[in-house]
Amino acid sequence: MPEGHTIHRAARDHGRVLAGQVLAVSSPQGRFAEGAALIDGRRCVGVEAYGKHLLYRFDSGDALHIHLGLFGRLRKQKLPLSAPRGAVRVRLVGKSHVVDVNGPNICRLLDPPQIQSLIQRIGPDVLRSDADPERAFKRIAKSRAPIGRLIMDQSVMAGIGNIYRSEILWRQGVHPETPGRAVDRETFDRIWNDAKALLAIGVKHDAIITVERVAEGAAPSKARTRERVNIFGKDSCPTCGQQIRRFEIDGRRAFACEACQPSGAGAGAGAGAAQD
Repeated sequence: MPEGHTIHRAARDHGRVLAGQVLAVSSPQGRFAEGAALIDGRRCVGVEAYGKHLLYRFDSGDALHIHLGLFGRLRKQKLPLSAPRGAVRVRLVGKSHVVDVNGPNICRLLDPPQIQSLIQRIGPDVLRSDADPERAFKRIAKSRAPIGRLIMDQSVMAGIGNIYRSEILWRQGVHPETPGRAVDRETFDRIWNDAKALLAIGVKHDAIITVERVAEGAAPSKARTRERVNIFGKDSCPTCGQQIRRFEIDGRRAFACEACQPSGAGAGAGAGAAQD
């Protein structure tokens, strides 16, 4: 599933080529034909990301709500139009570009009250300037659930996915199984600020980069995922050399160095810091 930086990158890029324009909207696959007809010929007034949710807003007040889920995909390309690739649920055509959405988990129209209801259900997004970290801390401070679950709960703290979870907690010296109520405000602030910085780097480079810059102008990995990470999927800790523990939280892979992240520790000096 795409992490929050991918969705914010899409909102930025799609807003640049679609906002302010009257769009031709269709559903080549046919499953969204009725909804597409309602916004076809309407002006797109902006594209926003809230965590892992995309909202294409129109001058009617309605918004096209997209959540990619595990298998959804976004494609942006310049005109002229080419034949749809695969089962395109919705196609948005502007003056110079087309955006195709394939296989989203959610593809629906929302009216203004529904938009507001969605936004209220989503936790504060670390990449949004209007995010209120206090909301997230209050939820975490009252919870017995592990911090590794809480920071991936999109109703608590939006945008963080599986890779960022392991990387941020390692960098801040916090064990993923630490109960939320054991995380003090200072530690939470470090987690929040690190998440904000790392996801901003992700938006800029269109890749997850959590390692320290090893050389001026260092680029993302050329591997398929383009990730440059410290412990996710790794065997040993880059700081102390100890074997990385692999386990699951709610069925998702988690990684921790139990020397740098002592079990039950809610605070630590932090193992490293990404630079940009």
